[in-house]
Amino acid sequence: MFLTATLPLLLMQQAPAEGIDWDKEFGVEEVDRDPATGEIPVEPYMQSNANAGATPFTGGKMAAHFGGREGIRRIADRFTDLNFADPRIGGIFAGHDEVRFRRTIFEQFCYILNAGCDYTGRNMKSSHAGLGSRKADLNAIVENLQQAMREEKVPFAAQNRFLAKLAPMSGDVIER
Repeated sequence: MFLTATLPLLLMQQAPAEGIDWDKEFGVEEVDRDPATGEIPVEPYMQSNANAGATPFTGGKMAAHFGGREGIRRIADRFTDLNFADPRIGGIFAGHDEVRFRRTIFEQFCYILNAGCDYTGRNMKSSHAGLGSRKADLNAIVENLQQAMREEKVPFAAQNRFLAKLAPMSGDVIER
């Protein structure tokens, strides 16, 4: 009944006018990305390895379990892909700079695993402020990280040691 009553109205609607810049009409601002990195510029902040949220492992054994820098990059890239595509948490990532996230998550993992990287991202509290993250969201993120590590064949014990390093950050990530 509803469909038959509204169908004629739908058919009578006019097509939108051509040549109108709808972003301009609705005040959507175009974001200029850095031409070198492809990242969206952010407000200045103090860069420090302390912002990574954990002290690095000692020695090179953990980095080796993760396949060195190349393996850590593959894990970080897969982790990023999983998070942005995950219907449980994709909304948290929507509208965020995937290029910057991909770079800083690699730096964070690489630094903590002691693979010779510095972390240039913001601290955990400020980088997660206003996202409204819940414990369930963090659980989904951890599941995605576990999947990325499994796919890279990181030994289970090494996965657990890494997750134990990351776990204390949950207080700075979970907001509700």
